[in-house]
Amino acid sequence: MSSTIKVAKQTKEMLVRFAATLQKRYGRRVDLDEAIRHLLLRQEKKPEVLDSIIGSVPMISTEELYEERRLDEEKRARRYNT
Repeated sequence: MSSTIKVAKQTKEMLVRFAATLQKRYGRRVDLDEAIRHLLLRQEKKPEVLDSIIGSVPMISTEELYEERRLDEEKRARRYNT
């Protein structure tokens, strides 16, 4: 199940460029969802990366993103029985 999130045009452009970088690195298609997940996981090591992106989206907190990510992972685990 997917959902829509609002981001600034500049943020989307940055995310698309980041996804393209991942595609080159992995040699396969990388969608925006995977790019976001990669950033979230990397955030644990480098918090300034995610903060720079979240800062451009008003009225959303890091905690909300983490909670949404946790729920998505639970749904994925149930869906694929992992």
